[in-house]
Amino acid sequence: MKKNHLKVMAVAALVSSTFALESCRKDDPAPSQPTLTGIAANFNDFKGEVKAGEKVTLDPTKVYKLTGGVHVKEGGELIIPAGTKIESTAGTAAYITVEQGGKIFANGTSSSPVVFTSPTGTAGSWGGIVICGRAPINKGTTANAEVGNATYGGTNAADNSGSLTYVRIEHSGAIFTGEKEFNGLSLFGVGNGTKIENISILNGADDGIEFFGGTVNVSNIISVGNEDDAFDWTEGWKGTATNIYTKRRANGIGNRGIEADNNADNNNAEPRSNPTIKNGTFIGDPAFSGESDGFKLRVGTYATIDNVVLSNWKTGINIEHDASVAYFNGSGKITNVKFDNVTTKASVKASSGSPSATLQDNTYVENANANGAGNGLAVPTWAGTWGGL
Repeated sequence: MKKNHLKVMAVAALVSSTFALESCRKDDPAPSQPTLTGIAANFNDFKGEVKAGEKVTLDPTKVYKLTGGVHVKEGGELIIPAGTKIESTAGTAAYITVEQGGKIFANGTSSSPVVFTSPTGTAGSWGGIVICGRAPINKGTTANAEVGNATYGGTNAADNSGSLTYVRIEHSGAIFTGEKEFNGLSLFGVGNGTKIENISILNGADDGIEFFGGTVNVSNIISVGNEDDAFDWTEGWKGTATNIYTKRRANGIGNRGIEADNNADNNNAEPRSNPTIKNGTFIGDPAFSGESDGFKLRVGTYATIDNVVLSNWKTGINIEHDASVAYFNGSGKITNVKFDNVTTKASVKASSGSPSATLQDNTYVENANANGAGNGLAVPTWAGTWGGL
C-alpha cells in the first residue's frame, strides 16, 4: 500500500506541473520583433540621416535599397548586423558617409558577411563608403571630404569611428575629376580607435581603398578588379596594413597595386605619410598598355614594406620625387620582395622628371620565398568565401 500511495502522489505531481507549464505557455506573449527606427524602417528607400542620439539598427532579413546619401551625423550610430545586404543602382547619388563623431558598426562574420552591392553588376553603381574622423592630416588642420563634403582631420590619433569587419563592397566608385573621386572605401582622417579588418572591395570604378591621412590600422584587405589603384594613401597616413591581396581586372582595366603620396603641394608636409605595409600580394596584367607599376611611391611619402609578391607589372617599384627618392634609395625600407614576371624591378626619378641618381643597392631586398598575403600568387586562405573571390 505504501508503494501504491507513492505512485499516486508522483502522478499527481506530474499532472500538476504539466498543467502549470501549459498555463504559463498560453499566457506568455509571442516573442516581439525588433522595432526599426529612423531610416531603417523604409528598406525599399534607404537614405537620409542618422541623427545625434539615434542608434539605427538595420534588419538583416531585409534587402535594403540604397536610393540616396546616408549621413551618420555626430552622435549617431548606424548598426548593420551580420548577413545584411544593401543594394544600389542609384549611381553616385547613393553613398554612406560617417561624419566626425558618428559611428558605423558593420560587423559581419566569415559565414555571413555584410554585403554592399548592385544587382546590375556594373562598376560605378553607387558611391561607396566614406568615413571621416578627427585624426591628424597634412592638408590642413581640417579639410572637406571629396564625397558628402564632410569635415575631416584634427588632433585625435585615437579617434573611434566604429568598426567594419567581414564587409564586402561591390560595384562602387566613380571619377569626376582628378581631385574628386568616389572609392570603394574612403578613410578620411580616421583614427586608430576604429576597427577595419576583413574587407573585400571588388569591381569598382575607381580606387579600392584610399587613406587620406589618419592613423587607422587595417588587416585582411582584398582589392580586386577595381578600375584605378587597388590600395592608395595620401595626406599623412601613419597606420599599419597587414595582409593585402590585390589583382587587376583581367581585361587590363586598372592602374597600380599601390599609389602612395604624401602631399602634392608640399612633399615634406607633416605629419608625413609613413605607414607600415606587411604581407601583400599585388598582381597586375602583362597585357596592359598603359602605366603599370606594382608600387608608385612619390611626392614625399615614406613607408616600411615587408614580405610582398609583385607579379605581372612593367615596373615593380617606381619611386618618384626627390623627397621619396632620398628616403627609399639604398635604405633597405622594402624587404623580402618576390618578383614574378616583372620587366623592371625598380626605378627612381627626380622631381624634375629626369632620371634620378643611379638606383642604389639595398633599395629593395629580394626573397624568392616571400609568400605575400599568405599564399603567394594564389588567393590567401584568410579570404575564405566571404571575400567573394
